[in-house]
Amino acid sequence: METTHPLPLLGGLSAAQFMRRYWQKKPLLVRQAIPAMVPPIDRSALFALAEREDVESRLIRHGKAGWTLKHGPLARRALPPLKQPAWTLLVQGVDLHHDGVNALLQQFRFLPDARLDDLMISYASDQGGVGAHFDSYDVFLLQAQGTRRWSIGKQSDLRLQQGVPLKILEHFEPEQSFVLEPGDMLYLPPRYAHDGVAVGDDCMTCSIGLRSSAVGELGADLLSRMAQAYSEALEDAGPAELARYRDPSQPAVDAPAAMPAALQAFARKAVDAALRDPDAIDRALGESLTEPKANVWFGEGTEAPDALIRVVLDRRTRMLYDARHLYINGESFRAGGADATLMRRLADRRALGPRELSRASEGALALLAEWCEAGWVHAE
Repeated sequence: METTHPLPLLGGLSAAQFMRRYWQKKPLLVRQAIPAMVPPIDRSALFALAEREDVESRLIRHGKAGWTLKHGPLARRALPPLKQPAWTLLVQGVDLHHDGVNALLQQFRFLPDARLDDLMISYASDQGGVGAHFDSYDVFLLQAQGTRRWSIGKQSDLRLQQGVPLKILEHFEPEQSFVLEPGDMLYLPPRYAHDGVAVGDDCMTCSIGLRSSAVGELGADLLSRMAQAYSEALEDAGPAELARYRDPSQPAVDAPAAMPAALQAFARKAVDAALRDPDAIDRALGESLTEPKANVWFGEGTEAPDALIRVVLDRRTRMLYDARHLYINGESFRAGGADATLMRRLADRRALGPRELSRASEGALALLAEWCEAGWVHAE
């Protein structure tokens, strides 16, 4: 994506200017980020997604009894009447299931794919909302239909209300308020408190969220993946590499609970050996960031034709690369030379045409055929 051209999506700023001036620094309100905005999905299709078991959805109500939360799948009859006030339907990851919504998400690829998470849609009746809260990640709030009033504030008091099923701030101190019409967009950095309330019926807001991995969660996941990869490498290497701890010189002890120093040294050596591969962390990270979410699965793929004219990544496919590897849907491949260039182009553009495919090696074509059969890639 060209990063120096002005973008209506960013209020006439280029992507480079936005990242330099606003990204994780301060909010940005853009009027008519998408002029003449048309909802990327209609209400009935959104409600139909909420009924599915493979789609995460939530119904939130606010009334005299306080806040209530119900998790999906949500049948249409489980939703309140459209004219009943103060309810909200949240449907997560709509981009994975709808081409129009996926195309909208692609407009934000001036950000790394490794950071883009998904596009959630909030449908609300009059006065519907989810309460004043903050997110631990950046978010773009794009008004698709109807009107919503956003109140925002950069506050230090992030204590939450107790006894409610949502993470709602106990003391919200708004500093600014904006009414967003269709096509307007508000960007908020992480931990910026905000409260959005629908003004009138048929309010639809697209929330483009970013991944922000917690250090503990990411570290645990990477270590688990590296340990598994190391174990598999040892098994492939044969019995000689499957060394077990031995202590023929261990004397009798009068303090049996004391940890043997030799065993501690053996453990340190085992960990050092697992980390000795300089690519191990990179591979584990790439596999982690492209791993499909638990509720995502691919339908039955198709056999690739003998002559590929065009290939397109499935909208659910996550594909990344670094200097030495390709990563796709939780798997990693060592890549170099012309094939690596070709696959990186596929990851960046999410499609390859006949001119590019005509230069692909037999190995690259075979790999694309495997991905077609897995449903990760679609061929023409």
